[in-house]
Order: sequence, then C-alpha cells, then structure tokens
Amino acid sequence: MMTDALVLPSVADAYRGGMRQLAAGVCLITTRFNQLPGGMIATAVTSVSAEPPTLLVCVNRSASMFEMIAKSGHFCVNVLAAEALELVDVFSNSVRRDERFASGQWQDDAQGSPMAADALVAFSCRVANIVDWHTHAIFLGEVTEVMHPRVDARPLVYLDRGFHQLSEL
Repeated sequence: MMTDALVLPSVADAYRGGMRQLAAGVCLITTRFNQLPGGMIATAVTSVSAEPPTLLVCVNRSASMFEMIAKSGHFCVNVLAAEALELVDVFSNSVRRDERFASGQWQDDAQGSPMAADALVAFSCRVANIVDWHTHAIFLGEVTEVMHPRVDARPLVYLDRGFHQLSEL
C-alpha cells in the first residue's frame, strides 16, 4: 500500500516564504558610470551605523547595477513614496530600461548619482566596502549627503509579493 509522503519545503523555500512576511521599505538604488545612469528597485537596504552614517545595499552580482556601482564607487538610495508605483514598474522591468530616467524629476548628487525629486528621502553614498556573499554583493555605503524632498508623503512598503502603503493610525 502506497501512502502520500509528506513533502517538507527546503530550508531555502521556507526562508523565501518567511521573508515574504517581512515588510520592507521600497528603495530605488541609482548610480552613474561612464555618463550612463543606472537604477534598480531594492528592499534589501539597511542602516548599519550612525557614526559614521552607513547604509548597506544587497545587489545580485548578475545584475548590471553590480558592475556600475562597483566601478563608479558611489550610489544613491532613494526611499520611495507610496505614489511611486510607476517608477517601480519602470525600474523593475528590463524591457522598459530606456524609459527609466525619461519621466519624473531628477537631479544629480555631488557624486553624480541620480536623485529622485519625489523620494521621501535620498541618501548619497560613497562605496566604503564590498562584501561578496554567494550570489550577491553587499555594498557598504558611507552616507555623504541626505536630502528630504517629500517628508509629507507616505512610504511605499513591500510585503508578501505586493506593494502597500501605510494608513494613518
């Protein structure tokens, strides 16, 4: 007699499922290398320390942004507002790569990374260290400039494969 075997998820599958429950702010990571701007959407952004002010950003080494950040030595973390879903769509879709900086308002930080005028906050960073970890690189960025263009807006949050905005309490 054959019975249905209980199939347990692998640790990696269980990890991915668990991480879907960790709400995260949505960020647009930008840089400029050889006169070309680049950008990608990321939720793997974390504060490391306040002295010196440092952020970390995790980037897949197969992504074009990996090489751009590594070679330029700088990046900007644009924390996105809830209204930024169009930016998320453009920067998440490689087919729309040519549209990425065609809409919205942009200005360059002191190092040349594009800053989104509609961001809640933008952190300009100089690459202080790169840590390789399997498929990804962890870029430690020393914050050199902070701009607060949209302190009145609500943040865009990613949770369980969807984008959400916080409601007022």
